[in-house]
Order: sequence, then structure tokens, then C-alpha cells
Amino acid sequence: MAKMKAAMAAVLVMEKEGVMQAFGVPGAAINPLYAAMREHGGIGHILARHVEGASHMAEGYTRARAGNIGVCIGTSGPAGTDMITGLYSAQADSIPILCITGQAPRARLHKEDFQAVDIASIAKPVTKWATTVMEPAQVPRAFQQAFHLMRSGRPGPVLIDLPFDVQQAEIEFDIETYEPLPVYKPAASRKQVERALDLLATAERPLIVAGGGIINADAANLLVEFAELTGMPVIPTLMGWGSIPDDHPLMAGMCGLQTSHRYGNATMLASDFVIGIGNRWANRHTGSPEVYCKGRRFIHIDIEPTQIGRVFAPDYGIVSDAKAALALLVEVARERRAAGTLPDRSAWSAACLARKGSVEYLRKTHFDSVPMKPQRVYQCMNRAFGRDTTYVSTIGLSQIAGAQFLHVYHPRHWINCGQAGPLGWTVPAALGVRAADPTRRIVALSGDYDFQFMIEELAVGAQFKLPYIHMVVNNSYLGLIRQSQRGFNMDHCVQLGFDNINTAADEPAMGYGVDHIKVVEGLGCKAIRVHRQEELAPAIAQADAWMAEHRVPVVIEVLLERVTNIAMGTEIDNIIEFEPLAAERADAPTAVAVSMLD
Repeated sequence: MAKMKAAMAAVLVMEKEGVMQAFGVPGAAINPLYAAMREHGGIGHILARHVEGASHMAEGYTRARAGNIGVCIGTSGPAGTDMITGLYSAQADSIPILCITGQAPRARLHKEDFQAVDIASIAKPVTKWATTVMEPAQVPRAFQQAFHLMRSGRPGPVLIDLPFDVQQAEIEFDIETYEPLPVYKPAASRKQVERALDLLATAERPLIVAGGGIINADAANLLVEFAELTGMPVIPTLMGWGSIPDDHPLMAGMCGLQTSHRYGNATMLASDFVIGIGNRWANRHTGSPEVYCKGRRFIHIDIEPTQIGRVFAPDYGIVSDAKAALALLVEVARERRAAGTLPDRSAWSAACLARKGSVEYLRKTHFDSVPMKPQRVYQCMNRAFGRDTTYVSTIGLSQIAGAQFLHVYHPRHWINCGQAGPLGWTVPAALGVRAADPTRRIVALSGDYDFQFMIEELAVGAQFKLPYIHMVVNNSYLGLIRQSQRGFNMDHCVQLGFDNINTAADEPAMGYGVDHIKVVEGLGCKAIRVHRQEELAPAIAQADAWMAEHRVPVVIEVLLERVTNIAMGTEIDNIIEFEPLAAERADAPTAVAVSMLD
């Protein structure tokens, strides 16, 4: 067998497992791995400005395409602890990423050596597996196990910690005979699927709740086929958005306390049976189980056994990969349709479609005020960006309003960290998406505070020529927190605005604080500020021209009115609408419902 350093064996295994791109920041304790990557040359590397940014780039890379696994690399000590947020975000949304850290030599681990920390113990709660490899000969098998675990069952992240001397040690390893381990995914049985369809046959008004597991399993086409065969409307979760096109007649809208459509909540409340596939009944989707479950029965299909019954007990549970379950559901549904035993759902699906198409259930977006209301910004975005646009976003009023007003037509075209929601995620995640796909149209969406958290990563886009458009809706507030503080009768420690001494007194941005245009330009990118709705389309055209010429990210900052409350509530039957609702079609001209009526 061939002799090589353990670090080279790690690189060779990653390449065999399909890794082509890594994101990271080198340092003394991880330099042997970087030396092996440089010598081998088969894995590209993008230098982040912050190791947390590298972890979010890896997330974006994984989320962009089925089968991708993003890799983030850092040195010992704070590099690993900084990447914990990325690991948490990936774990929460079932996203496989591989985090590799350097470590002090084994003989000095117990001596409080410089930047020596037990990162495996720290990372254990937010990974599928976290290990410090103490024997050089175990390095290739640790990486083999990592990929096996990331792909098997519920996907998730892994951390491998490599002491300096372990990386440097010579081992015997034959990469020519290496094979990835078989991936384990539980699959529904025919008996289980037949039972599920028998139960659904007893329902009058059934729905499918499509979760992010359908996206992860690359099963969106099967979902749409199953919905069309059975005539059952689909309510995607935020993580499942895009699994059925927004303008499909059976897409019934999103349900929830924040990222929801009025017609989606109304349809959920009108239903009597729900089959959830690849979802986890997240509380922002359900509200309290008492309201969400009242008057309806449930089937729950999920790849993770411990998810069944975690939030509430379904009437029937099936442990299965979403793709395996949907393939069998489609097969049995076809047989039943051919035999004439599938129930006719046309009246129910027509009622859901009529609800979706009714102006009564639309929120108004056509506001003409200046500074702009965010609703008008999303209306302008709908007009400017086509069906193939990929949106990238994290938490905040910007994301919540985006989910209420934007449109998504394809899987993996809404890339969002759902459960963890770390501020600062959007910039590095968008860069990871661009690194995974050099061709697609990418539009990131941030509020001003999310944008400021990891703004330095824009320099990565400039250095490595990773162009995308970043829409920054700036009200100079922690908007979501300010809105939540209404319940405490306060507006405290959430204002970001101040009179910037470098901003002209007559500039509309006076009072908004940070001059994002100057910061963005200082990081090597291009930026433009928009004050009025008629300026937005020309700004997007300018952004496209700059991206074509310079191949860098372009930021479009839209100055919003300082205080806008976005619709949300405590239960799906108790959503507070702070702004006027649509009274006629002209009030929401870009709503999917309006286009369906044309």
C-alpha cells in the first residue's frame, strides 16, 4: 500500500466522496491539511474573512444542489468555537456540512496549550458526530464515517478535529480501493403506504404539508405528482417552500404565525386531515397544537424516528425518507386511480384554489408612500425578478415579509436557515450558493442588522468573483425585536439609527446611521441606494450591468420607513394585520392569486 501523511489521506477521501470545494481560514494547527490540499490540487478553496462565515458558506453550498456537501476548515481554538453557530444552523435544518478543525499536538492537549480546546465536546450537541482523531491510522476511516453519517438517516453536520501531529504522521492507505460506505435511509413499506391512503380516503378535506425533508431528498417532482394524482392541496413549510410552484393550482399557500399567507392559514383551518411529509411541525408553522390539531387527524412521515410524536401524537406515523415514501405513495395512488377507488377531491381543491384567488385573502402591497413601505419593495421585486430567481435569507422582518409576498417556483430556490436563524447568515450563505452554481440568478434579502453582522464577507465575493444581488431593506431598526417589544410597551435598545457625521444633512439617509454604500465599496463591491419605488427597477438593471462587468456582489439598499409592523400572531386563527388589506386586485398587483385570475 501507499505511504502518505494522514492529512493527504483525508484529502483523498474527501475527493472520493465528491468534495470539490472548501471554505475556510488557515492557521498554524491546520496547516498540514492545507499543505496536502495544495499538493493535491483537486479541491478548490475560498478564503473566508471569518470562520463562522466559512461555515455558512458551506451551508449555502450544500443547500444549493442535491448531493452537495459543503466543507469548512479552521484552525484550533476559536476557529472551531466560531463555527459552532454554523454547525447549529446546519443541524437544526438537517443540512450536511463537514467541519474540520486543527488541534494542538496530542502530548499537549492536557497542558492548556495555546488555542487548545475540547472542540469535539463543545460541538457534540449540534452535530451528528464530533470527534478528535487520536490515532493517525484512523484518519481516513474517520472521514469515511463522517460522510456515511452525514448522508444516512436525517442529514446533518459532522466535526472532525485533527491534532497537528496526527495530520503530520505517515500511514499506509490505499485510496485506489476506497469506496464510500452504503447510505442508510429508512423506507416506508407498501403496507404502511396502503394504510396511509386508506386513512386519507376517510377524509373530506385533506391537505399535504410538505417539509424541508422533501427538498433534502430531492423529491419535489414526486410530491407534485402525488398531489395531482390525489387532488390534495399542498401547504409547504418555510423549509419546503419551492417543492411545488407557487402558481400551481394545488399550492394552497403557507401556514403559520409569521411566514404565512392568509389563504394558507384559512385553508389549514378548513381542513379535516393532514399528511405531513418530511416536516417537524415547527412552532412558527403550527402555533399551539391545541389550535393547529383541533378538528383534524394527522399522518406524519419523517426520516427521523424520534420526530414522530415529538410535538404532538399523529394518528399514524411512518418512519421513512421522503423520496422513498413519496415514490410508493405515487405507485399505490396510480393503482387506485386506475381501479377507480381514489376519492374525488375536485370540489375541495377547487374551494382551496378559489380561496387563494380571492382578493379577500390578500395583503396590500401597492403603497406609494416615501420612505417606502417594505410591502412595496417586494411588489417591485416580484416584477423585476423572474421565475428562476433563487432567494437567500435568514431571520427578521425582511425574511417574514419576503415569505408573505415573494414567489418561489422551484426547489432550492428559497434558501433559508429556518430553525436557528443566525443574523449575518445571508451574505456568506449567498456566496456559498454562488460557488455551487455559477449560472443561476441569486438575490439575497437582508434587513440592515443581518447585513451588518457579517458584512466583511462581501470582500470574499469581490476577491473570488462571486457576483449576486443583495437587497438590503433598511429601516435602521432591529425591526422584529422592536415589534415583539410591543407586548412589553417598550421600544428599547433596538434603534440602529444615528446622525452619521459623514452624511450630508440633506441626504435622505441622514439619521439611518451606517453608510452601507461606503462600506460596501470599501470591501471591493458595488452598491446603490434607492429611495423611491420608481428607482428600484433602474437600480436592478444597473446591478446586472455591474455584475456582468466586474463579477462582484452588488448591494441595493432601499431606505424604508422607520416603523412598519408585519402581519403575525400567536395562533394561526389569530394573526394581527397591522396594515390595510387588499380591497381590490390593484392593491396587490403581483400576488400569485391575481395572476391566476388573469
